[in-house]
Amino acid sequence: MSALPACPKCNSEYTYEDGSGLLVCPECAHEWSATAQAEAPAEAARLIKDSVGNVLKDGDSVSVIKDLKVKGSSLVVKVGTKVKNIRLVDGDHDIDCRIDGIGQMGLKSEFVKKI
Repeated sequence: MSALPACPKCNSEYTYEDGSGLLVCPECAHEWSATAQAEAPAEAARLIKDSVGNVLKDGDSVSVIKDLKVKGSSLVVKVGTKVKNIRLVDGDHDIDCRIDGIGQMGLKSEFVKKI
C-alpha cells in the first residue's frame, strides 16, 4: 500500500496525490497539501469566541444576546437566558447545551456572551 497519510477529515485510507502536489480523498473530496499535515494539530485547537470576542471553553456559562426561534417548534429562547455548563463542538453550531424549559440544543457562538 502507499505511504500517504489518511484523510484528516474522514480518516479514509484511500488518499492519492494529484499532479499539483495536493493530497485528495476520493470518499469526501477533501483536498489538502502534504505540508499542511504538519499544521493539522494547531488547527485542532481552534478558538471559539463569543459575540464580543471572549474565548469560550467547555463548562463556561453564557447568556443569549438575541431572541432565537427554536426550529420545528413554537418555542423561543429569550434574550438574557442563562445557559450553564456548555460543551464546545465542531460544526455550524459551536455549542451544545441544555436550556431549562426547552432541552438539549445547539447554539451558534455569535449569539451568546460569556458571563
